[in-house]
Amino acid sequence: MLYELVRPLLFRLDPERAHRQTMHALELAHRIGLTRLIGHRTPASPRTVMGLEFPNPVGLAAGLDKNGEHVDALSELGFGFIEIGTVTPRPQPGNPPPRMFRLAKARAIINRMGFNNGGVERLLLNVSRAHYRGILGINIGKNFDTPLERAAEDYVFCMRQVYLSASYIAVNISSPNTADLRQLQQAGELDRLLGALTVERAKLVDRHGKRVPLAVKIAPDLTAADIARMAALFVAHGIDAVIATNTTVAREGVEGLRDAQQNGGLSGAPLKVRATETVRQLAATLAGRLPIIAAGGILSGTDAQEKMAAGASLVQLYSGLVYEGPALVGEVASALT
Repeated sequence: MLYELVRPLLFRLDPERAHRQTMHALELAHRIGLTRLIGHRTPASPRTVMGLEFPNPVGLAAGLDKNGEHVDALSELGFGFIEIGTVTPRPQPGNPPPRMFRLAKARAIINRMGFNNGGVERLLLNVSRAHYRGILGINIGKNFDTPLERAAEDYVFCMRQVYLSASYIAVNISSPNTADLRQLQQAGELDRLLGALTVERAKLVDRHGKRVPLAVKIAPDLTAADIARMAALFVAHGIDAVIATNTTVAREGVEGLRDAQQNGGLSGAPLKVRATETVRQLAATLAGRLPIIAAGGILSGTDAQEKMAAGASLVQLYSGLVYEGPALVGEVASALT
């Protein structure tokens, strides 16, 4: 109810500024104990996925807290897990603003942020200061100026750095906002990247006596043949989960709306059908060999139920929170209980 009153004021602001103001307000609410009142409404519904025990199947998608600055505050909203990032080896500013656009009539967002973040050292410092002891995913990527042929070096570096701080590591190869990044989804590039990551993880397991699961985040703009090929590589390399999906470069459902043709990835309600179909195709191809974490177009408990019916084991929220507010966490968790 409170968010319904505040949302019109936030929507008068530039979306990126509104995001900063919201996170500032959330942090303040956390410090005076208000966020706990919302979190207590989230029912327990434990799930075991990737060998991890999730208190409920509703997670925060990467992108909202890129630097891990608000983990404690976000965790009190009732999420079963938090994913932070995408983080890169070195700090980078991302693409020039304006780089985020609200399409309110369609309950959608277009962003071309470009992995803006403070770098992996800053993220790890923030994580070390947090009191949260729940499941924390850390989403990793490459710096924009790292050549594609050296991309694996960036991913391996980030994995090595975050390994002991992460419950699982998400490998982002599907953002449309870093030039050529999605080429890493192609057969040869993907095989080489997954090979480098799993070889390095084996070394880290030996060194630390801890096996951290790896999940790969894919695009919704894939053919059935692409999905089948990628699924086979995930299984062959011992990847632990697939996150489906990232944002789309398609513009179905927003035609004719202001800013609909802005460059960037589209998220929110118009992504739902495309993302759910990707989950369904993945589930059919994988046949239970590894779990799917569903994201994209979840703005209600019913949307989340559709993702689970398509074959997902967990779900993640982001754009839905912009339009529905923090109560969406409890609604989705209740629907999946």
